[in-house]
Amino acid sequence: MATAREIRRRIRSIKNIAKVTGALEAVSASRVQRAQSQALASRAYAEAASSILEDLGRRRDGTFEHPLLTERPDVKNITLILITSDRGLAGPYNANVIREAVEFEQAQKVPVRYITVGRKGRDLMVRRGATLVAEFSNLPPAPSILDITPITRAAVDDFLTGAVDEVHIAYTRFINTLRQQPKIRRLLPLHSHTLVEEEQPQGEPRAVYSFEPDPRSVLDEILPRFVELILYQSLLEALASEHSARMVAMRNATENANALVDDLTLSYNKARQLAITSEILDIVGGAEALAQAKS
Repeated sequence: MATAREIRRRIRSIKNIAKVTGALEAVSASRVQRAQSQALASRAYAEAASSILEDLGRRRDGTFEHPLLTERPDVKNITLILITSDRGLAGPYNANVIREAVEFEQAQKVPVRYITVGRKGRDLMVRRGATLVAEFSNLPPAPSILDITPITRAAVDDFLTGAVDEVHIAYTRFINTLRQQPKIRRLLPLHSHTLVEEEQPQGEPRAVYSFEPDPRSVLDEILPRFVELILYQSLLEALASEHSARMVAMRNATENANALVDDLTLSYNKARQLAITSEILDIVGGAEALAQAKS
């Protein structure tokens, strides 16, 4: 059995850990509300953009085909944008999305290259020996659309030059504070349901749009922005999921640490009581021995 001094040292160490996990929980809690609001707000914008894109797709008369909309029948290479966090201590957040990406790669019959966003994904792909064409890390806590422009440009340039035939995104979709879902979604080529992940309700009336000067000119202008929007929304979803997962993980860690401190405190009191009892017995035994010696 551990001595009282050893137990007291363990209690002090675990209390220090609980302070760290409590501080991390507070930081994540302060960021999670804003991240959730941004992710949910971007969904409404993406749905409106998807409606416009679908209307544009219906107006194509076959006389032109935009490169970002063109499906390639013979897919020879795929780029996967893997979105993870720069830091750990987020529960299964990083492990789940990385597992989803690895399963996606193993299911393909063609080579898969990676563009990683976040150090955790980059480090694991480097250890696996995967083909890494670009990596981005240390993004701002609240990134803007300009912060992801280099990521979008890297993916679009590879697609337009023919280096890859499809571009997908591996990220974690935010559902609620306790539930996040890793997903793979296609980025390029675009299609009418790329921007939203749920099918539109059947029979719902749609707006009718007029395009000036013509749909082709509009496509040339807005399709690159749609690509940025998809990636930006995926990043916001991932950030909301990361902060939620870290907040829950740190809360559980703090509660477990406090419970362990309670158990160790009980063990410490028992060890201390045992030591006191042993000392009393030694004193009583010594007193009885002296009494017998005098008699």
